[in-house]
Amino acid sequence: MAVAWDELIEREWRRSGPALQEDYDHLGRQLKRRGVDIAAIEARAAAFVVAVPSWGVATGGTRFARFAGPGEPRNVFEKIDDCHVINRLCCVTPDISLHIPWDEPDDPAALRSFAAVRGLTLGTTNSNTFEDQPGQAHSYKFGSLSHTEAAVREQAIAHNLHCMTLGERLGARAHSVWIGDGGNFPGQQHVRRALDRYLGSLHAIYDALPPGWRLFIEHKLYEPAFYSTVLNDWGVSYHCARELGPRAFSLVDFGHHAPNVNIEMIVARLIQFGKLGGFHFNDSQYGDDDLDAGSIKPFQLFLVFNELVAAEAEGVAGFDPCYMLDQSHNVTDPLESLMASAVEVQRAYVQACLVDREALDAYQERNDALMSLATLKQAFTTDVAPILAMARRARGGAIDPVAVYRESRYRQGLATERPAPLRRGAGIV
Repeated sequence: MAVAWDELIEREWRRSGPALQEDYDHLGRQLKRRGVDIAAIEARAAAFVVAVPSWGVATGGTRFARFAGPGEPRNVFEKIDDCHVINRLCCVTPDISLHIPWDEPDDPAALRSFAAVRGLTLGTTNSNTFEDQPGQAHSYKFGSLSHTEAAVREQAIAHNLHCMTLGERLGARAHSVWIGDGGNFPGQQHVRRALDRYLGSLHAIYDALPPGWRLFIEHKLYEPAFYSTVLNDWGVSYHCARELGPRAFSLVDFGHHAPNVNIEMIVARLIQFGKLGGFHFNDSQYGDDDLDAGSIKPFQLFLVFNELVAAEAEGVAGFDPCYMLDQSHNVTDPLESLMASAVEVQRAYVQACLVDREALDAYQERNDALMSLATLKQAFTTDVAPILAMARRARGGAIDPVAVYRESRYRQGLATERPAPLRRGAGIV
């Protein structure tokens, strides 16, 4: 749908720009008293990038039902159009993560060009061996890369190799593997042998990595296997990444942990061991709820970025995490949720950049727990919204992305351009 974004954004600036400038100047004076240059922080905010998942621009669902919204994308090209709108307004999401075969293009060169014209790149491919595809020879009902039958494992390996071959043509730089393998009943699997088979399959995938690529492996505590999961936690993920080699890394999804797990400590350990590959940002109340990032535990999100910014400041060797959103939008407009989440992740990063590291180090060395926390809280409670808005403004984005999006009536226009396909059933995506 054609939208006069420049006109809408300029109208918003005339309406809200003076108040934003006043807030920005006031915050600048506050930060100056703390020895912080607001222009330098704004530059870091502008350089921040978080990828959006192609599957995230459509309505998600639960095991029970999926309530599709109007104007949902019907193919990967329409997904990229929607991703372009997100980046056009937020200016921090120029990279897209594709899921194969959901996003399998007939002409990879045409898809890559289509994205490039919109200022987007296709940075990561994701394989799918957690559901059966039409016409495949073997079922993944009882596993894929760790299946007891060699033929099933070979089929799953071949799919991952295909994803990487396709990814090379799309300009991707990494491949991500998540499997649903595990057991639903005690005794269903020989737990140690299952992990051995999984690692053997991963070796075949790792050995085929294109030059310069990284392999991300993603653990999950439970679901769809509710008794035992083959790659169940960060420790097993780290073990597998270490066994594979220097280009294999652990991917941390915020929802893939038991309740109240200290995710920032997991992140710190993976940084320390040189095996942090990146993140799938979302939020959760009970389990892997895939809620909008920062909607439930914003302080936890900040604490994770505190570890990341500290590693960046200390120049930790090989530190180069990949950031991506991974959410399921059941009751909201997916584009609005992705915009809001991108801003929240960027907010946590900028807040972490405000931590007085010298003071924090001194308090930690003196074992002053209260003042250590107070130092973090000072950064976390700083309203950095004017910095984020000014960073967007400098790059041609919106002061308030969701407000401009709603004013554009982009979704309403899509409702007529993209007739809803006939689809029934449940499922997360």
